[in-house]
Amino acid sequence: MEIVVIEKTVFEQMMTAFSNFTQEIKDLLGSNRGDEKWLNNKEVCELLHISLRTLQTCRDTGVLPYSKIGHKCFYRIKDVEEFINKQLIKT
Repeated sequence: MEIVVIEKTVFEQMMTAFSNFTQEIKDLLGSNRGDEKWLNNKEVCELLHISLRTLQTCRDTGVLPYSKIGHKCFYRIKDVEEFINKQLIKT
């Protein structure tokens, strides 16, 4: 095992950066904002009655905007609604 020693100020800067990052993630997921909710892959598939593969195609072609955190994709409700409206107009 290797032990790494860092200065207190460097540690505090790292902790501040981590806290800021954590807050940004919480904001992105809507945990602190009532005006914007995000959906995960499963929720979008159920809402649109499509498969995960079809959802992947929508992401790949750019017709449905998304944000990715780690290996998970999230979609704003507003973007999903716009996607639905565009599909209704086409038919």
